[in-house]
Amino acid sequence: MEKSRADLAMPLPVVVDGAVGPDSNYCVGYLNPGASGYGYISTLKLSTGIVSLAGLDPGTEGIVSYDRCEKNDAYIGQINMLTASSFCGVNGAVWGYHLATADEIKNGTLAPMFYQNEGGMEVPVYPVRPLLDCATRLFGVAEQRRFPPMPGAHVICANKNYTSDPSKGTGFVWAAIALAIADDRESEANLFIEDAGWAPSTSRIRIQPLLKFLNGSLHAVTKSMVLCGVDQNVKYSKIFAGFVYQFVPKGYVGCSLTCAPYVLLAKNAIPPGGPPSNILKMTITDWEKSLGLPPLPPLVREGESGNTVGEAGKPVKPPAAKKKAKKKK
Repeated sequence: MEKSRADLAMPLPVVVDGAVGPDSNYCVGYLNPGASGYGYISTLKLSTGIVSLAGLDPGTEGIVSYDRCEKNDAYIGQINMLTASSFCGVNGAVWGYHLATADEIKNGTLAPMFYQNEGGMEVPVYPVRPLLDCATRLFGVAEQRRFPPMPGAHVICANKNYTSDPSKGTGFVWAAIALAIADDRESEANLFIEDAGWAPSTSRIRIQPLLKFLNGSLHAVTKSMVLCGVDQNVKYSKIFAGFVYQFVPKGYVGCSLTCAPYVLLAKNAIPPGGPPSNILKMTITDWEKSLGLPPLPPLVREGESGNTVGEAGKPVKPPAAKKKAKKKK
């Protein structure tokens, strides 16, 4: 058993060097032909979109609102999205975490929102916002695209979505995602959990019930992740989690999308002068500078992931950390 586990090992440089696609300017989906090897890159995206009901029927309402989710923030428009289960395995790497690392993750300034204690395991839960930001900086936005998935590409994604029913009145569409990082990535998989849904409300400013519900959901989701790890003897070192929401007024339909596209990188997304695996040493800012990329327009949306979670309260130190501090005294 131990030998077979060791045979599975793919060090991160091997993964990244083997996760480049055949096109210069477009990323393509994992398992598309022309890959440089057996690796793939996981990215994270949370989006919402609304559309007026005027001139549309129930079918087209859902189509347009879903397409707006795909094109909003991190641009993945015009793709054939194929649904997969929710793991980033030993031949995968997470954009923004393993490579082109978010600056606040790399420098250690990202603070946990809370700690999840289950089955003798104590796992810090961080805001997912930096990982979402890194995906936006890879793909670009609709108005300023960088290396988006190729139009018409078949892209495998861990994903869920929800489309509102106008007959149920006004309210919020929301989407959430969580990523648990395996302590031993060479023999265990990182775990994604996605969710999306609806919260009725008569006012876009009465968000406290919504935040209470979504924060409670994040605690339940992260608890379930730790329990899944306990069940399969997988230790998770940390979890990234968060949500996004948008109010859907009368006369509109809303859609929310949570997804993790599995892609191969565009050739021009690789900095010159070295192998793709050099990106493992870079922050997302380093990567942008190495390619001379102009800044993207500021992203503004109603319910920003990660930030809204933090509003529920200050980070709480884990009990174990307090006990250790007492023993040192």
